Amino acid sequence: MTNFIELPVGRDVAAQQLHPVRIDPADGSQDDRLDLRMLTVTLRRRRMLFLAVLSTVLAFAALVTALQTPRYTAVAQVVLNATEERVAPGQNAEPAAPPRQDLADTEVEVIQSRELAQSVAAALRLEQDATFNPLLNGRPSRLNRILHGIGLSSAPVRTVASPDENRRAVVGQLLSGLRVTRVGLTFSLSIQMTATDPEDAQRIANEYARQYTTLYAGRKRASNMDAASFLAGRLEDLRKQAQADTARVQQYRIANNLLSTSGASLTEQEISNFNQQVAAARAQAAEDQARLNTARAQVRNGSKGDDVGEALNSPVVSGLRARRAEVGGRLASLEARHGPLYPDVQKARGELADVDAAIATEIQRVISNLEARARVSNERLASIQGTLGAARGQLASNNRAMVGLDDYQRRAEASQQLYDSYLARYKETRAQEGTERPEARILSLAELPSDPSTPRVALNMALALVLGSGLGLAAAFISEMVFSGLTTALDVESRLNIRCLASIPTVKSVLPGVRSPIQAVIDHPTSGFAEAFRNLGASIDYALEGRRQLLLVTSALPREGKTTLSTCMARLSALNGRNVVLVDVDVRQRGASRIVQGTGGRPGLVQLLRGEATLDDVLVLDQSSGASILPVQAYAGDLGNLLVGAEMNALLDRLRARFDLVLLDGPPILPIADTRTLATKVDAVVMVVRWRSTADHAVRAALRLLPHRRVPVAGVVLSQVDVRKQAKYGYGDGAYYYNQYKHYYA
Repeated sequence: MTNFIELPVGRDVAAQQLHPVRIDPADGSQDDRLDLRMLTVTLRRRRMLFLAVLSTVLAFAALVTALQTPRYTAVAQVVLNATEERVAPGQNAEPAAPPRQDLADTEVEVIQSRELAQSVAAALRLEQDATFNPLLNGRPSRLNRILHGIGLSSAPVRTVASPDENRRAVVGQLLSGLRVTRVGLTFSLSIQMTATDPEDAQRIANEYARQYTTLYAGRKRASNMDAASFLAGRLEDLRKQAQADTARVQQYRIANNLLSTSGASLTEQEISNFNQQVAAARAQAAEDQARLNTARAQVRNGSKGDDVGEALNSPVVSGLRARRAEVGGRLASLEARHGPLYPDVQKARGELADVDAAIATEIQRVISNLEARARVSNERLASIQGTLGAARGQLASNNRAMVGLDDYQRRAEASQQLYDSYLARYKETRAQEGTERPEARILSLAELPSDPSTPRVALNMALALVLGSGLGLAAAFISEMVFSGLTTALDVESRLNIRCLASIPTVKSVLPGVRSPIQAVIDHPTSGFAEAFRNLGASIDYALEGRRQLLLVTSALPREGKTTLSTCMARLSALNGRNVVLVDVDVRQRGASRIVQGTGGRPGLVQLLRGEATLDDVLVLDQSSGASILPVQAYAGDLGNLLVGAEMNALLDRLRARFDLVLLDGPPILPIADTRTLATKVDAVVMVVRWRSTADHAVRAALRLLPHRRVPVAGVVLSQVDVRKQAKYGYGDGAYYYNQYKHYYA
């Protein structure tokens, strides 16, 4: 970054131009990582604020804890029932469905209800206990309180509270100390009661558990009694209605010939039997007709009938066939021996013809028998079908009557079912009287608490420690964030965007016991204090590439240490063999003129510029170092343009020609306008900023007042740095490592 571009016209710009310096962000200022060292350093810087906030919070917590009244908490536990026990006949012991999750939350609200609180208060007679009834001794009326408040009544007149007011007051006290919670995701409920007396807390918690477990049992008992009374009144009416509806059904059956046995009407039974007979008769007729048709077909096809199925089963036909076979065999034997004309052959033929005629006659008789059987089967089928038709006609008539019967039957069944259900419910209700089971049971009664639950000293102080630490850290970091002073070279370069030339320590921080800083550079030339000015000189040489000759040392505000810094620079440069002159151009404060001895009573800068004295007349030699001092006398209001006019330009040219180094101890920039003009006449401007005192916005304001692009600002010098503190929390500055290299100056 180049800190200036232009110089006043007529100068050798190439010779006077500052060497550009690029501020390298290698210091980590642009690193996104969390810098723990920076946080630690910040906390160390603001440790007093942190400790003050922490101490305040701890003290407040201790005070609040000490003022709190000790209170004791007793805890009783109840659990919701999830199984049914066999108590009355008809009940089963199978596990019931577990309570729903929302039921447990509902029961928490039931325990915290005003109704249950009233039951507990009544059971323990808390309305007579002044601890829980603040109205027990009476209270002033609202009018009396108003009159007493405005001074019209010396003492409020107390009135006796009504029973309702006492009840509300006690319930309010109970609910304020009650806390009911679920134990995890279980169906166990924790009843916590907090009171100033441990015995009160114990007995109230236990009474809450007892009242809650008996709450539903009492409600069930009353509900069962009401249900039994109601059911008893309804049963007689339902019984009469059921009997009347049943009698109406039977009368309708008789009137419409809908008699039945085994749940079916007689007509339906007859039709069922006739259907079976018709099926059997039809099958028999079909079988007989099929036999007849088969026999006829065989005869038509040329069969002699001996292969007809019925003939095969006939013993007569079987005998005739055996006779024919015998005769046929004898005929064949006779013909073979005697020929066809033999008398025995003729006789055998006649006998064979007689056997065939007998077989034919028997076959015809069999077919006639088949025809008779087929006619009988058909007639029987027709008779059964006729009877079935008549029965179906009767059934149709019965079915039409069944429409009304069904209606009567449904009414009778509904009346009977309703009566049965009421009767069963009545018997069950009567059987359960005295066996009502609560919805919850006591898991554990509360024990007498031995230690108070509030105030919890350890917890309060731990919370106060955490809160105080958090607030202290927040206050420390907020204070650091809003702090506008400059602490390190990193602050200067990142917040002012300008070079930090050096950090000048206070003399007492590096040379304990030494009071005068301008004398320290003479008496202790090898000390860290003197070395800081050598570092400053080297930084300025580097900025000007070794061509520094005319420097203006100034600041944004007064009391920044610029006069001490310029005086020490002049003395140390003279000790190093350079021809140095220190010009005090701060005509109002005259800091350098008062510091250096031997300047009093002599003419000074003003007289020199007016031509009333020569340069040799006004120069004062510093005997300790050999540096020359050009002092200034008391301020005169008629200076006019002497400090910024041609006279000052001529003087600076003469000083440049005579001395190797010319230091101008100028006034601050913000209050004095002449400083801005002087800044345009020098080779470079050194801005002095007091460590952790001068706000960065003040320095920026001063830099903005300098003529734009015409003032060569060499950089900023941090003055009056306490290196002992900087070594602790000046992370990012060279003095942060002072403890590691301070032995170098021993």
